[in-house]
Amino acid sequence: MDKRTVLAVVLSLLVLLIYQVFFFKPPAPKHPGAVQKETAVAAKPAAETATPTSAGSASAPVISKSVTSLETAVAEKDVVVETPLYRAVFSTKGGTLKSLQLKKYLTTLKKDAQPIELVGVTQGMPKPFALSFSESSFNLAAPGVFTAGRNSLDLTKTKESGTLTLTQVYPGEMKIEKIFTFHPGKYDVGLEVKVYNLSPAPITQNAILSWFQYVDPEKKSESYSHEGPVSFVAKNIDRPEVKKLEQSKTLGPDVSWGGYESKYFLAAMVPQNPSLTTLSIGKDKSNMVAVSLIGPKNIIPPGQAGLYDYSLYLGPKDYNILKAEGIGLENAIDFGSWLKWLAMPLLLALKFLYSYVHNYGIAIIILTLIIKIIFWPLGNKSYRSMKEMQKLQPKMAAIREKYKDDRARMSQETMALYKTHKINPLSGCLPMIIQIPVFFGLYKALLYAIELRHSPFFFWIQDLSAKDPYYIAPIIMGGT
Repeated sequence: MDKRTVLAVVLSLLVLLIYQVFFFKPPAPKHPGAVQKETAVAAKPAAETATPTSAGSASAPVISKSVTSLETAVAEKDVVVETPLYRAVFSTKGGTLKSLQLKKYLTTLKKDAQPIELVGVTQGMPKPFALSFSESSFNLAAPGVFTAGRNSLDLTKTKESGTLTLTQVYPGEMKIEKIFTFHPGKYDVGLEVKVYNLSPAPITQNAILSWFQYVDPEKKSESYSHEGPVSFVAKNIDRPEVKKLEQSKTLGPDVSWGGYESKYFLAAMVPQNPSLTTLSIGKDKSNMVAVSLIGPKNIIPPGQAGLYDYSLYLGPKDYNILKAEGIGLENAIDFGSWLKWLAMPLLLALKFLYSYVHNYGIAIIILTLIIKIIFWPLGNKSYRSMKEMQKLQPKMAAIREKYKDDRARMSQETMALYKTHKINPLSGCLPMIIQIPVFFGLYKALLYAIELRHSPFFFWIQDLSAKDPYYIAPIIMGGT
């Protein structure tokens, strides 16, 4: 390398050094809140940044501009609501329900048994009561963080209702409020959603409220019960099987309610305007079932608010409690379309007897005896007819042998024999056929009555909803 080349390199480095020291200005550091905000958005897993209604939405979102929530950088926290009947935990992330445990119903009869949990989602999945807007003027797909109006709510020692308000603000665009109203001594919860238009132009909203539930594909389902989405649309109950939910299905309008059920428990969402509401049911590849209420489009003028009202039921399938709601929730009890008119009165009769004897096992025995007494005349007539038929068996055998080659003459002689002895061949089986629907109705009532769940009888039978572990009761029944 010659002297001129070395001199050029030295001069270049000198010029670069002088520029860095005297002329270059480093960029201003970002505000700590902005850094935290960007980190929070970038760190969201795909399952949480996806539109919550992806498993059940009727149409894809219409996006005209992107809106960033002011509360995105706020840390997520839990808000606990205690009532005499349940303990609910709400998450400020998305303003959703994280947990709801029913205090009066345990998973098993063991001393360390936990309360029944209605919420069943896995890590990264959206939670129940997520609110989205599939045809919104703004992109609200990402579940922002709400601010809670209170840290907790305890209604265990009061008869007054209480509210929990969760708020999310999109500066200069909109504000969303989710107001939950809780009632001590009741399983129903009110939900009022207010969407304030903070922008100078009208906005279009189409509210979708969803219940999400993870279904374990390895879990064995009971033969006589349904666990999965359920709805009451156009006065018809619909119970699709989770395994057969290959494509999303849309029901409605005239949606009375929709939700998720197990054999004894129900989480249901009730719209304010059934005639303007549709229901979407779907399942994604991760076995997450989504049941969504899709409301009508709502145009909100500048400076005004759109209002969406819902009623929520989170509790047991107790016929009296469900019936009192007055919206057809009692149809969630699977009595069957034909037998429910027999099963429901029998269940009410069983509960009436229980109010006196305080033991459902004894109440079942008494109710069975009452039914047998009512049908005693028919049964007695049936037994007498069967006994008379037995006396005629030798003569009937002789007729069959004599006219075995002439079927018509055999029938004539047989009917003449019945007429001579004044016997109706149908009188033996017809009374029994009449009784069969009643006992089928009783069977249905006992099968789905939550009153029998974990209800003791005596000695080794401590749960009338479970099978006899020693098969003693079936043997006694067969013998009698």
